[in-house]
Amino acid sequence: MSFSIDRQTLEELNLLGKFREGSVYGLFNRVKTRGGEKLLNQLFLHPLQEAAAINQRSAVFHFFQQAALSFPFDPQEVALMREYLDAGTRKTAFMALLGMLVKKGLSGLIRDERYKKDVQGLQATIGVLKGCYDFLALAGSAKGPYEARIRDMVHLLADTRLEKLGKVDIYQSLSVNTIAYYDHLLKRRLLPVMQEILSFIDELDVNIAVSGVARAGGFTYARALPAPKNVLFAEGLRHPCLHGAVGNSISLRKDRNVLFLTGANMAGKSTLMKSLGIGVYLAHMGFPIAATHMEFSVREGLYSSINVADNIGLGYSHFYAEVVRVKQAAEAAASGKRLLLMFDELFKGTNVKDAYDGTLAITEAFSEYRECLFIVSTHIIEVGEALKDRSNIHFVYMPTIMEGVHPRYTYRLREGITEDRQGMLIIRNEGILELIGK
Repeated sequence: MSFSIDRQTLEELNLLGKFREGSVYGLFNRVKTRGGEKLLNQLFLHPLQEAAAINQRSAVFHFFQQAALSFPFDPQEVALMREYLDAGTRKTAFMALLGMLVKKGLSGLIRDERYKKDVQGLQATIGVLKGCYDFLALAGSAKGPYEARIRDMVHLLADTRLEKLGKVDIYQSLSVNTIAYYDHLLKRRLLPVMQEILSFIDELDVNIAVSGVARAGGFTYARALPAPKNVLFAEGLRHPCLHGAVGNSISLRKDRNVLFLTGANMAGKSTLMKSLGIGVYLAHMGFPIAATHMEFSVREGLYSSINVADNIGLGYSHFYAEVVRVKQAAEAAASGKRLLLMFDELFKGTNVKDAYDGTLAITEAFSEYRECLFIVSTHIIEVGEALKDRSNIHFVYMPTIMEGVHPRYTYRLREGITEDRQGMLIIRNEGILELIGK
């Protein structure tokens, strides 16, 4: 079963996208190789759903974070090796030798580059193998969550033919016979072994890159718990892509499964919700998170409604688009899945009375799904007052501190429901009324 998340949630949290400004993927994309980047893509697209698997992957990243390793290979050599192996060879050793002799002859007659590329590919492969042996010699005695993987690679590279190749001096001229022999050996008889070596290098690339980001950002690792516990505790949780972001603590559990968040516009409600959504998604990947501590019950999906826009193509107004989004969330919750659902400023596209009634009714209805965890934010504080008798709703707010006529936002959660009402004050501060009067 795959982790449920839709395109809108991915976009609202800015999780994916190599070239999207401020994306979470871009934050962790410090890999050196094409294979590492492909693996990183796969990890982002397929969060885990087993607590043991999540904790195991987190332990591996933590191991690399403590080891503070640098990538031990030349990325260009790895690329040449991959290209060399992908090129394939003849079915038999004799045919491989014959083909190599032809390419050697053509290289002198018509400047055919194929022989040169084979030589460069083999030299790059030798260089990568030397790097593997050197790395495993250093890491072979390491204990911990990556110990078994290292031991498997040591066993794999114990092949005497590879050991012999790893000792070849690439700066000395190699005979056509030698080049043809290894061409057939590596691309035919030992191809599964070579592919496993490349997979190991991809893993090292990702492990070193991700753990390096964690070390530089002061990130930590969440502890995954079985889904039925239905809890989510986070301390010092912040947005990983915002410099100087403020951390907050959040607590949700089955008998207190709704966080009702109030606060003025610009107080930080949306950023808090995005921080939590990103943290939960990364935690399911086993990745480091921007928090001092986090424990969570495994979710089956994540669903957000933060930046709902109108849809001209479908003829949807902003309000109707919001209604459709809430309906989609209701269907997801009613499916019986254990989800985290987040709603920021419900029904912004309609009048205040309807927004009040809608937010109250939707929050009351969703709060009955005790296997799901919810965050609902609004600046219609009267809704919070109407919900105070519900024991499973936790009320928090983002405060606004007035310094004279100027608001200051702390971005730190407080218990309760806000009483801040600074909308007209901000309008006056900007001099809008005076401009209109002119």
